[in-house]
Amino acid sequence: MEILSKIDCYEDFKKLHIRDLPKLAQELRDTIINTISNNGGHLASNLGAIELTIALLYSFNLPNDKIIWDVGHQCYAHKILTGRRSLFPTIRKEGGLSGFPKRSESVYDSFDTGHSSTSISAGLGMAVARDIKNEKFKVISVIGDGSLTAGIAFEGLNLAGSIDKDLIIILNDNEMSISKNVGALSSYLSKILTGKIFTRLREDFKKTIQLIPSVGDQILKFMKHTEASVKGFVIPPGVIFEELGYEYVGPIDGHNIDVLLETFENIKSHNKPILIHVYTKKGKGYSPAENQPTKFHGIGSFTIETGDNKHKSNCTTYTEAFSDIITHLAANDSKIVAITAAMPSGTGLEKFSKNFPDRFFDCGISEQHCVTFAAGLATQGFIPVVAIYSTFLQRAYDMLLHDVALQNLHIIFALDRAGIVGEDGPTHHGVFDISYLRHIPNFIIMAPKNQTELKDMITFATKVKSPIAIRYPRGCSDDSIYNPKTPQPIEIGRSEVISNGENLLLISVGHIFENVIKAAEPFQNQIELINLRFIKPLDEELLQEKLLKFKKVIVVEENVTAGGAGSAILEFASRKGILDFKLFKIIGIDNIFVEHGSQKYLRERYGLSTENIKKEIEGALDA
Repeated sequence: MEILSKIDCYEDFKKLHIRDLPKLAQELRDTIINTISNNGGHLASNLGAIELTIALLYSFNLPNDKIIWDVGHQCYAHKILTGRRSLFPTIRKEGGLSGFPKRSESVYDSFDTGHSSTSISAGLGMAVARDIKNEKFKVISVIGDGSLTAGIAFEGLNLAGSIDKDLIIILNDNEMSISKNVGALSSYLSKILTGKIFTRLREDFKKTIQLIPSVGDQILKFMKHTEASVKGFVIPPGVIFEELGYEYVGPIDGHNIDVLLETFENIKSHNKPILIHVYTKKGKGYSPAENQPTKFHGIGSFTIETGDNKHKSNCTTYTEAFSDIITHLAANDSKIVAITAAMPSGTGLEKFSKNFPDRFFDCGISEQHCVTFAAGLATQGFIPVVAIYSTFLQRAYDMLLHDVALQNLHIIFALDRAGIVGEDGPTHHGVFDISYLRHIPNFIIMAPKNQTELKDMITFATKVKSPIAIRYPRGCSDDSIYNPKTPQPIEIGRSEVISNGENLLLISVGHIFENVIKAAEPFQNQIELINLRFIKPLDEELLQEKLLKFKKVIVVEENVTAGGAGSAILEFASRKGILDFKLFKIIGIDNIFVEHGSQKYLRERYGLSTENIKKEIEGALDA
């Protein structure tokens, strides 16, 4: 690490000679591969953005100039070059660097990101604020071709183009395949089109033409149309962006530092919206990631030589259990269709897509569209299964309310990654879904205690003609912990009584059941343990009976306590006038954003480990 080892701060990086930058890129690649092989993280996207990062940070002057990384999972090189090299081994570990841009972590991180497609809107806001305050700095929004599929990205593009603000948008295209000839020609054209002489001549010529009486504007309009048509043969996307009000540059090679630097230098003097289209390769420089970019998008620790996971799990995950049951059910019901938002692998729908390609729809990063698209299908008698991570469904709240619930449509929402997710941190923890769904009329909300119950709930959900959300976590379950010979069937609004006791009512919500039942084991005959199953509708008959009997109640849920299942039970008790509790404790997440760290560490920190729940039970029994 001959060059990188000397970079302790951003100023050290800026002092480098241009000839050192290609070697620096390789050193960054080696550092990122070595670190992520131990820590896990987002590898393919980071390896693909290294030269782009170097060129941006070298051309512009941070933190005065602002760079917003869309999604943000490609920010590792950015962090290393802005004074966090020595801390990089801590990335995604508890107490260490976040895997995403974080303003509280560094002045060089302009905007917190983690969900996609927000960079253009945020960047435009910064540009407008800059102009109102008469300040001078550049704003650069970096957005990927995947993120550009979301509606908010186009909303930002539309406004930025119409109000004509000085905003630079970098479209990082890592999916388009461009031949060498076209790439070379495009790079050459980009140099010409962004050059100061050409730009000044074009603007002066336009002003002159406009002075021609009567026909000046018509000539300009014709010229613009002709220019767009000619450019369209060479650079097809350019026409679209220029119609939206942008100067379009590209596509250019996002791994050619010299071309990137020259392009960025040329456009610095522009004071209008400009879009620079760069193409990159995911996993660049590490063949396993280049060959399997989906696998290496987000990966655990791995062996560098082979790319194989270091810690392969033999357990079946909730995601795999969902995949198996929905594929099985679809084989017997042609009305079942599956929908995801750019996550066929992450949500387990790849198997479904291969078996039923005509009934599978990947809508791209467009959760709002996914939900309303599902609503349209449901009106025509289909049973849409929308598989989306809990945290990403938040983006479609209005559609859930108006397009789905208001019409009481039969749609199944499979909410993967509910609860504490782990190292990806606050933007990815699914700890709000109970709260943002529970108050919506017509919605049924379920949470399985294990994978066996998940399969039963999915099967049940295909038969109940209402909007249904089933939340389940990242990871595995040990179904052998509680596996009765005659399991209680899933019935709407019915909970499951696990054990009977005399002194304490213990209510478990969803997958945290595994910790709850272990914690309760030493207190047999003292604890009445209930698996809630249905958060909405509640099992009112059973709850009324038990809340009248027990004066001590503990509810355990992996959701924020504000508006969660415990709140629902307390509201029910209040309606029924059952208020004389000696103790009513909700164990869950406080009204905070949960930081990054391992699931085990975070559950221990927030009182959801077996040992912590056991201590709460002991304290309640002694109270």
